Amino acid sequence: MRIGLTGGIGSGKSTVATMLGDLGATLIDTDAIARAISLPGGAAVPAIESAFGANVLDAAGGLDRARMREIVFADAEAKRRLEAILHPLIGIETERQATAAAGTPIVFDVPLLVESKRWRRIVDRVLVVDASEATQLTRVLARSGWAPEAVRAVIAQQAPRRDRRAAADAVVFNDGLSLEALADEVRSLWAHWIGHPAA
Repeated sequence: MRIGLTGGIGSGKSTVATMLGDLGATLIDTDAIARAISLPGGAAVPAIESAFGANVLDAAGGLDRARMREIVFADAEAKRRLEAILHPLIGIETERQATAAAGTPIVFDVPLLVESKRWRRIVDRVLVVDASEATQLTRVLARSGWAPEAVRAVIAQQAPRRDRRAAADAVVFNDGLSLEALADEVRSLWAHWIGHPAA
């Protein structure tokens, strides 16, 4: 079973990913892969520097993520150029990890699953973690130190909630749920999809 997990910023997607991992899934986090290949010496760094210049690198020679975020939010073409560099490399590493995990349920944690289109062909099920925009904003402000305008800009760049929900085989509405109630929903879904009760 290959499960694609997605959700907007502040939805609780990472929490659900951790719960699925605790239930026995192999987690493949595409955002973590993107960060790893953008670190000093990472596979994406030479192409990023060539495309955007040395000013997008930090003092250690890795991607300055805050600087790049400013650039791509202001320039859709720059966003496309960055994705054209990152996505093929992320795909290669994702498949490498999936091959290594053969025989276990795999959860692909993909923030841009709906936007990228290709993931629907790769996974058996799509699980969306959903929350109201007000809840997203409150959660991200509490943990990030960002300005509210920056959080709203990220939300606006992501697929609309209705599009994510329309692409889902299952939706966990994580608004006002306690951690225990959220865990109960995740366990129930796991038992339904994987075919045996969670331990």
